[in-house]
Amino acid sequence: MLSIGIIGVGKLGELHLKLLKELSAERGDISIAGIYDQSTARLQDISARYKVRAFDSLDSAKATCNAVILATTTRAHYDIAKPLLERGIHLFIEKPITATIAQADELIALEKQYGAKIQVGHIERFNPALVAAEPYLGEPVFIAAERLSGFSKRVTDVSVVLDLMIHDIDLILSLVKSDVRSVAASGASVFSNELDIANARLEFENGTVATVTASRISRSKVRKMRFFCQNPNSYASLDLSSGKSEIFRIVDAPSGRKATLKEFAMQKIVSLFGDIQDALNGKTIEYLSPEPPKLNALKEEQTCFIESILNGKPIRVDSQAARRALFVAERITEEIKTALARHTR
Repeated sequence: MLSIGIIGVGKLGELHLKLLKELSAERGDISIAGIYDQSTARLQDISARYKVRAFDSLDSAKATCNAVILATTTRAHYDIAKPLLERGIHLFIEKPITATIAQADELIALEKQYGAKIQVGHIERFNPALVAAEPYLGEPVFIAAERLSGFSKRVTDVSVVLDLMIHDIDLILSLVKSDVRSVAASGASVFSNELDIANARLEFENGTVATVTASRISRSKVRKMRFFCQNPNSYASLDLSSGKSEIFRIVDAPSGRKATLKEFAMQKIVSLFGDIQDALNGKTIEYLSPEPPKLNALKEEQTCFIESILNGKPIRVDSQAARRALFVAERITEEIKTALARHTR
């Protein structure tokens, strides 16, 4: 029996608890050991509402659980995770894995030393739009990612790079099978002491280029990615908020048969790109809008974590993948700091 605790029951931690209760009702191999939060009032409120045990200390949680979901602030991850790993407790750590690479490296070493497993909550890997579109994506040549949201006081302890942009950094690194060669970036602090808006250009050893924009000063919420790919030559647009994806692929034109209503509709969509059909040399464009699976990404993350521990299944976002995303995020942040320092001289 896997006995799972949750440390940090703010907005995200409460969501974890709600879905974990659903999972524990659906399967008989897990149980909720209890919850802990620094805020006594919040802890007692959530404990009463969800009818789960409230741990009176981190030591109590450590002595009771064999797996923990860590949903605290980023800066608290390392201090809480370290003693848990030293007891061999498996960890689901919300992204990013830690605030610094040095901290991540130490947790990874402890993970190996004590035989625990770490999964990191890069939830967009489980996004229905990506799950639906990924089988149709070719080899990315150029990627454009845009992530905008309103300002939230709960995340002012980290920059927008670690708060928002790291989602897209992780996705890009998972899809481009090459190392990052160079990073150029710019950004600014507006409403907090940390970066509130950032833009980065990543160039990979294989020639792929990705541009990534993140802002937490926006009236509307945007989570979009666009892919320009080879093998096959294609263009894909993903709306990670709605779960909708569209893929346009160059294929051989059908011959000797009448066009169907579906093909007429597709040609109308393609015509929105302009006179592109005239440049295809007898080929045509195939339009796909794959149906997104009906899934809850956070619940899928939890299931992946549980299955990795109980049944040895692969972890979708392991500690090494999370470290790579954090490393690139740190490079972006340093580039921005260097650029800002030049402008203030």
